[in-house]
Amino acid sequence: PGPAAARHGSSALPAALVRRGGLVGGRWVETAATFPVQDPASGEELGRVADCGPAEAQAAVRAAHEAGADWGRLPAKERSLRLRRWYELMLENNEELARIITAENGKPLKEAHGEILYSASFLEWFAEEARRVYGDVIPASAKDRRILVLKQPVGVAAIITPWNFPSAMITRKVGAALAAGCTVVVKPAEDTPLSALALGELANQAGIPAGVYNVVPCSRQQTPAVGEVLCTDPLVAKISFTGSTATGKILLKHAAGTVKRVSMELGGHAPFIVFDSANVDRAVAGALASKYRNSGQTCVCTNRFLVQKGIHDEFVKKFAKAIERELHVGNGFDAKTTQGPLINEKAVEKVERHIKDAVSQGASVVTGGKRHSLGKNFFEPTLLSNVTTKMLCTQEETFGPLAPVIKFDNEAEAVAIANAANVGLAGYFYSQDPAQIWRVAEQLEVGMVGVNEGIISSVESPFGGVKQSGLGREGSKYGIDEYLEIKYVCFGGL
Repeated sequence: PGPAAARHGSSALPAALVRRGGLVGGRWVETAATFPVQDPASGEELGRVADCGPAEAQAAVRAAHEAGADWGRLPAKERSLRLRRWYELMLENNEELARIITAENGKPLKEAHGEILYSASFLEWFAEEARRVYGDVIPASAKDRRILVLKQPVGVAAIITPWNFPSAMITRKVGAALAAGCTVVVKPAEDTPLSALALGELANQAGIPAGVYNVVPCSRQQTPAVGEVLCTDPLVAKISFTGSTATGKILLKHAAGTVKRVSMELGGHAPFIVFDSANVDRAVAGALASKYRNSGQTCVCTNRFLVQKGIHDEFVKKFAKAIERELHVGNGFDAKTTQGPLINEKAVEKVERHIKDAVSQGASVVTGGKRHSLGKNFFEPTLLSNVTTKMLCTQEETFGPLAPVIKFDNEAEAVAIANAANVGLAGYFYSQDPAQIWRVAEQLEVGMVGVNEGIISSVESPFGGVKQSGLGREGSKYGIDEYLEIKYVCFGGL
């Protein structure tokens, strides 16, 4: 179906990959209750999905546990080939998978295609890493001993993912887990379960054995109970969560009861610093990409712009022009759209609250500033100037298309403002002074730094934060370590 059909609910969804049941032990499971998945652009229902509860979550954990022994003992090359096949099937079904993302998440179809390529690349990367889980032989202090170090899968991993990247946030975790020899239970966000279920259909086609990849979709009402099962069941060895810092803290408390391994990728509050020495045009291009991708709904998107006084006015003027010239709000299925809807009305209300608060304290709206005429979930890309650190938009993560600009005097002041947050996921800065680049890159209290670059995510790079932005790293050669235990074996009597 073409874009017109796409606007009219589920007729746009590619039937071959749409599944509405949970996936437990390789079988599609129906439940008595279902919950609706809505198109954030139109508000229309795309269909109803099985509302799994604690019973289904426990069944999925058991299925994963039972499948774990065989999967973990498969030669690494075998696991690698299955992951590789899953990757190939994602590429073959790129169009259908992208359409599912745009339908349930709202992001422009071009961005959804980009997400599928990014998402598939994690399966490709970890298919390769599966064969590189190396142990050690350590010289012993006694001549009749040998010291070996083995790396073994931790066991069942509970994977809890957000709605903003409904495919990539799954494969980034699951690719590493399966490569290591773990099995998984995925709890996708209630707004976007169809992507997780489509991946399940392709996993089955790829020959991933029953029980290795399980999915338990559930409504917002069931989420706390299902989350509690996944974080407290003794058969679960590891939790990997991407989402808000507040929810992460709840899951950490649950996990403490059985001392589970945890990876947490939590809230961000990314600073974007533009120094006087910066190439302003490049900084504007980077700012546009970093702030407005997915309508500002990414964990690493800029939340605060800090611009040095010497180039402040020029930057604001050029940034406003770029926003007006290059950003087009619309339905994600329209080819010219760069800004889709926000995920729901609650997200829109938060943007409005941040703007109202800033304006009441003296900020100026340079462009945008209100809901878009297209519908209740659409918001104009907005730029604010005369912003201070006392305003809500510089203290909380907005997660929407709002760019607040703070003027600063010197490097020390910029670094102090940037580091004043209790979170530290990503940070960006533009400078052409090599000494300053070294100083600021080392001083920023974040897990990832973009220097003269606004888009930094890649499969080869370790993704994660410091402070209350989380624990552990995903992607890269480090990502698989999160799913491996180190076992020391002492051979005596030699």
